[in-house]
Amino acid sequence: MLKLRPATVVETLDTSADTGSRDAARERPRAGVEQRLVIELATDADAGKRREAIADVALVGRAEVGDEVIVNVQALDLGLGSGGFDVVHVNLTRGLDGGGDPSPARPHVMKLNYTSLQHAVTPVEDGAGGSLLLPLARPAAVLALHGQLAAVAWAFAQGAPGARLGYVQTEGGALPGGHSRTVRMLRERGLLAGHLTAGAAFGGEQEAITTAGALHHGLRVLGWDAAVCGPGPGIVGSSSPLGHGGMAALDSAHVALALGCPTLLVARISSGEERQRHRGISHHTLTVLDLLLEPVAVALPAGMRSPVGADLRAGLGAVFGGAMPNQPNRERRSPALEVERPARIARHDWRRASIDLPSFAASGLPAETMGRGLAADPLFFGAALAAGGALAELAGRSSSEPVDSEELQEERL
Repeated sequence: MLKLRPATVVETLDTSADTGSRDAARERPRAGVEQRLVIELATDADAGKRREAIADVALVGRAEVGDEVIVNVQALDLGLGSGGFDVVHVNLTRGLDGGGDPSPARPHVMKLNYTSLQHAVTPVEDGAGGSLLLPLARPAAVLALHGQLAAVAWAFAQGAPGARLGYVQTEGGALPGGHSRTVRMLRERGLLAGHLTAGAAFGGEQEAITTAGALHHGLRVLGWDAAVCGPGPGIVGSSSPLGHGGMAALDSAHVALALGCPTLLVARISSGEERQRHRGISHHTLTVLDLLLEPVAVALPAGMRSPVGADLRAGLGAVFGGAMPNQPNRERRSPALEVERPARIARHDWRRASIDLPSFAASGLPAETMGRGLAADPLFFGAALAAGGALAELAGRSSSEPVDSEELQEERL
């Protein structure tokens, strides 16, 4: 059941609706904005308790100090790592007017449909009619985690200067498009050409009913040279192979393949993860690679032969030895990387791409996964950088000539 509580806004932590440049703001007229607040619960048992909250401005309006709000307190009460805040459900002071869109072309497709937060959008699929042209023949990368996005986008820009990379946000993590500060920063720096929210995700610059519709619109209509698909921040998860948000990558990869996109899976690989199932190449990525109906490309940092076992240990020293930014002793660790390799992952197109970890570290872009920074888990970001470089190579091929499937096959695991 919903766990809702009344509260009062006592502080607003974000003061502006958009921190981007004027040019960027003109390109993002529908970008969702998230407001950070401090609220004080008003129930007798919790009276006087102050907690952090977020409000999706596009859904519930902008709050001011003194506003009476209703907040969903479930995630914070459960102590969820990626949900350490309450979420404003409604602003009783100023959020109940429900002013509609008077224009003839008003939104008419629901997102969050049949929930109390359902709202109407105009999908990019409107007006597409018979204009579906396949194959799209432009590459798409599929993320396992949102934390990979900045590294992929940065490396893509280094490998393909001037090429346009767009982001399709899918389910699997946070659904609100305005929740990602990474996306806002990448848009402000010109490292992303656009942000579409697909399926259950909402609040991007434009809305799509499906991931297929979003990819087609971005690559065919908006003219992106490549796309990256993946969940918003956080991940829905359990310890089981199938019960986690990373499985959205399986659906996104199949969609990209069906649309004729050269498809690359951004592998989740870790040298700093304490949980056995995520050491080396994560069971999330292994499951997706095992279940895919068709082979995809997967990238490793140049110098690494394999993402598992002894080859991975040797590769860590070869790739990252002496190339790491300064790191405190408390972040140094000797990773235990015992992972067996399912035979079916050998059918995929394993590529190697050069990476520049120190330059990415100096970029100032977000570099954190599950509370670990770049120095504590270099392989996680190295794998994402390799994927961005491989995606840039695929974009160069697709812009110059049709992709030859035999030509793309390189040394396999």
